Parts: sequence; C-alpha cells; structure tokens
Amino acid sequence: MTTMTTTLHDYWRSSAAYRVRIALGLLGIDWDSISVDLTKGEQRAPEHLARNPQGLVPVLDIDGLSLTQSLAIVEYLDETRDAGFLPSDAAGRARVRALAYAIAMEIHPVCNLRVARHATEASAGAITMEGWMRAFIAPGLEAFEAMLDDPATGRFCHGDTPGLADICLVPQLYNADRWGVSLDTMPRIRAIREALDTLPAVVAAHPDRHKPA
Repeated sequence: MTTMTTTLHDYWRSSAAYRVRIALGLLGIDWDSISVDLTKGEQRAPEHLARNPQGLVPVLDIDGLSLTQSLAIVEYLDETRDAGFLPSDAAGRARVRALAYAIAMEIHPVCNLRVARHATEASAGAITMEGWMRAFIAPGLEAFEAMLDDPATGRFCHGDTPGLADICLVPQLYNADRWGVSLDTMPRIRAIREALDTLPAVVAAHPDRHKPA
C-alpha cells in the first residue's frame, strides 16, 4: 500500500505556518518540511505561486490535496481526523472561532511583516517596527484576555482540551515575546500558556526548532 507523503511548505517564523505545525503535532502526523524563505522573496517564485497564488505560507500537501490558509487547513484536519479542535456544540464553536479570529484576523494581519515594514518605510522612520508591533499586539491580547473571562475557559482557551483558539494563541505569544509585549496584566493568558508549554506538540512546533542552520 502506497502512503502519500504530507509536506508542509513552511517558514520557521511564520505565525500561520506555526499554527499548522502545532495542529499536525497534536494529531501525531509526520510531515516533510520545505522551507520558503520569506526574507529572500521565495514566496514570489513561480513554483510557489503555482502552489499558492497569494504568495503566502503555509501550503500543506496532504491527502492528495494542496491546502492554503492556516485556519482552513486546521479546520480540514479537524473535520477529517476528528481532532476536536472545535467543540461539538454550535455555541462552543462560535466562541472558539471568535477567540481564534481575534488573533488571526485582527492582530495578525496588521502585524504581518510586510505591513509593518510598509508602515515604517512610509513614515520615513517615524514609526519603528517595535512601536508598530506593540501598538497592536498589546491591546489585541488585552482584549483576548477579557474574552477569556468566561465560564467556558478551562485549562485551555475553551475547556480542558487544546483547540483552534490555543493553536492561534501560541504563535501570537511568541510574537509578543519577540517584540517586548508584557503579559503581566494578563493572568488568564499566562495560565493557559503554562498549560500549552507542557504539550510536546507545542514544544516541537516552536520556531527555534525549525530555524535554518
């Protein structure tokens, strides 16, 4: 029997790719990694644009499919592997998606490296990269902290099993550390982070484990 190889077209510091690495790890799926170096513009190479016309990572080749957009990929894995990344009830799914989107659709896009670079260059240096990142990451995470003030919050963002919201939270916390955003006023996030840091899949997905030599 022939087994199809799972391949992740990845960049080690990409938050979106980081999410997919966590999801694959939680499911125990082995994958081959192909690096797409965003700093060298490899995402704009014809061969990558053929995989993803947006010129973004990740792209996941799995089950004979080539999938793009990290949240779509994670939901595909959830639906095809019974992963439990989303709750079984509609209200729970709505809450988890709201938490995930608060990061993936509110904080992440404006803090995308190409957006931040454009802001710093267009301002002729009046806006610094650090200042830009902190201006959006800090209030975004403060709002996320408030959203966690809910009976449904457990050891993780929703209950006691890691799910879609946690998969989005982990890379954003890496970025918070990178840009010097303090979590001192966010006890719920800090507690969830401590729980997530005990999971082998989360540890294995960390950018430092995927940084090119």
